[in-house]
Amino acid sequence: HSDVFRFPPHKNLFSALLGVGAQFLLIMVFILTFALIGMYYPGNEGNLQISAIVLYALTAGVSGFTSTYLYKQMGGEYWVWNVILTATIFAVPFFLVAFVLNTIAVSWNVTQALPVGAVLQIITIWLFIGFPLTLIGGMTGKRTSTAFYAPVRTKNFPREIPPIPWYRALPFQMTVAGFLPFSAIYIELFYIFNSVWGRSSYQLWGILCIVFVILILVTACITIALTYFQLSTEDYRWWWQSFLLGGSTGPFIFVYTIFYYAFRSPRIGFLQAAFYFGYMSIICYFFFLMLGTVGFFSSLVFVRLIFGHLHICLLYTSDAADEEDSVDLG
Repeated sequence: HSDVFRFPPHKNLFSALLGVGAQFLLIMVFILTFALIGMYYPGNEGNLQISAIVLYALTAGVSGFTSTYLYKQMGGEYWVWNVILTATIFAVPFFLVAFVLNTIAVSWNVTQALPVGAVLQIITIWLFIGFPLTLIGGMTGKRTSTAFYAPVRTKNFPREIPPIPWYRALPFQMTVAGFLPFSAIYIELFYIFNSVWGRSSYQLWGILCIVFVILILVTACITIALTYFQLSTEDYRWWWQSFLLGGSTGPFIFVYTIFYYAFRSPRIGFLQAAFYFGYMSIICYFFFLMLGTVGFFSSLVFVRLIFGHLHICLLYTSDAADEEDSVDLG
């Protein structure tokens, strides 16, 4: 137990991913809330895209705060670089994919190409709203960050990790951790894909909210269970693994993306495939970060809880032994 709370490697990247994941979780809550009150109705699908862009900019402070707060707790010193990484770790891939797809659309002379004015507006929103809010959130997280709470003390030198069987290795664990949450949303994904890439309109927002809650709960439970199994083998490297286990549903969604395109979608041709796989890769990355954050924080609460009780039990046992020794001496 003396190595369980040893901080993970690549703390800057780790905290940045968690910060953006926390922001995405909040965005999903807002979008589903807006859907329940009737903002997204048939014939006005553009409201969803606009609200997603605006929410991404307005909630940027959450990612900056969460990332820098954790980074300082783990002993990080270069918090400015942490803020920059947090602000760009999703925005840069998104802009790159959007730029490539827009270039393809312009070269094919299709109406799906975004006008230059719209592209400049999106970049302006990120530069003058999203990035400053990330910086403000990072400064707030730096100032309010406290010492990391660990129920047990960490030794100076890590001990050797014993060999683990193949079925407890990360690839197999990610397969298990991704399949169970994906199976909970598989049916609903079909209707969402038909709405986004087909001609139908999706209006089952209440059911989607229930499915989203189930997805979060299943992700948290399966990650906690696999983290417990990992710790039982005396492998204390659960920080990154809990994040990857929670986010493993994202690759499963991308596999379903390939299946849907091959067997369910009537779209054919290079242009359609480029738009389909380009934007779906961004969406899968979105879910990977969001669910990975859910997996890590649920595991952190669980590990703190069990080792907090273990620490109390050890103190109680030590006090009882001291009392017994004092009675024997008497």
